[in-house]
Order: sequence, then C-alpha cells, then structure tokens
Amino acid sequence: MPRQGNRRHSPRVELYQRLVAAIDDGTFPPGARLPPEPELATRLGVSRPALREVLILLQEDGVISRRRGAGSTVNQSPPAPGLEHLLPVEELLGPSGVRCRRLAEEDEEPTDFSGHHLRLAPSARTRFWETAVDTDGATACFAHEWSADPAVLNTVEPALTGALAPAPDEAATTMLAAFLTAAPGLPLHARSTMGATVLGKERGHAVARPPETPALLLTQTVSASGQPLLAAKYLFPGGSPLLRMSHRR
Repeated sequence: MPRQGNRRHSPRVELYQRLVAAIDDGTFPPGARLPPEPELATRLGVSRPALREVLILLQEDGVISRRRGAGSTVNQSPPAPGLEHLLPVEELLGPSGVRCRRLAEEDEEPTDFSGHHLRLAPSARTRFWETAVDTDGATACFAHEWSADPAVLNTVEPALTGALAPAPDEAATTMLAAFLTAAPGLPLHARSTMGATVLGKERGHAVARPPETPALLLTQTVSASGQPLLAAKYLFPGGSPLLRMSHRR
C-alpha cells in the first residue's frame, strides 16, 4: 500500500493520502463503511466539495465503492504482488544481468496514444523515452514511455520533472523506474492491458529478428490521485525471459 512521503503535494493529493493511510492503519478497514460526508469532512477539516472530489478518485482507483443512498465502503485489499504491485520492467525481468539503453529522448506533441491515455490537450507537450532493456546482452524489451505535461508533473510532484533530466548512459533506466525513485512516497496506481502483436520491421531489424516475430505488448497508464502521469508501451519479443510475477488468492 502507499507509503507516506515528506514532500509537499497539492491539497487534493494530501487528502487522498490521508484517507489511504487511514485505510492502511485500520481506521477504516476493508469492508467498513466510511462516515457520512458531512461527518467525515468535519473530522478531516476539509470542505465537502473537496472531500467528494477525492472520494470519486478513490472510487476510480478501486479503493472504495460508492452507492447513492448507501455511502462509501472500503473495498477488500487486492491480491498482491502480481502485476498489481507496480514495478519497472527492469525488476520484472531481473534480478540480475539487466541493463537499459536509451534509444531516443525528446519533447514532442501528443500522439493518439499519449494524448488519449494522458488526457493531453493538443497544445500540451510530452516527454518521450524509448529504452531498450537488455538481459544478458540480448534485448528483452522495447519500452516506449510518455510523461504528462511538465506543468502537470510540477503540480503533482516537482521531483517527477527532475527525474526526466538526461542521465549518463550507464545510469539509464525506464521512465517508470525514474519516477518511482524520484518520488518514493507518492501513491501511484496503474492500469495495464496485455495483448499479442509482432515485432515489426524497425524493431525486428534492431534485434536481427524477422518482422513477423511474435511479441507480447503490455500497455500501462500510471496515475496519482486520478491524474495520469505516464503512459507506456512495453514490447517483449518472443523468446524473452519470463516476467517475474507471483499471485495469491
């Protein structure tokens, strides 16, 4: 569950964290019904509109359920740690022999993918990273990652903007790894999808494989308090090491 950091966040993020912390420490355990909005707003010292906005975000992130006339109920804890536990590709492919190589790094206008997943206006700017993640000298993943507009990152957590600064080749990471390192106390949530695809001509040429080589495509949108911060496509060529995941019932 999210850890509490000592950085300053927007009031909305701070209220979100306070409620998640109250769920973590058992003040509002799984299955418990939250107090009515007027009572909860008074206890937290916030306005009802501000509380209602954060409750909507908690509902969107699956932390609580809300029903008209029945109030808000804390959901049962999700299973962990599978893909539900947010990890960068480097750790999913680890634990050793993993190296990142930055192939491209630039500011660009929103694409159809980044504009949709990051809710970017046409006039916004996004930072794009393309990274090859190698295991034992062979490329196991192509990571395409886009950040939210710098103004949005600064509003949520200024350290995220600093995480996008160019780094030496030997210190290259995926963008998700950079975000997790820069803001360890920021509660992040992700929505992911998996599908089958092929490498294509350009990536196939990069790894000396036929364009029609099967590949696994993992798309992911990472958010804080309902605000999308990072959108990514991770492409794993057929024959790559298995992703390390564990599940429990």
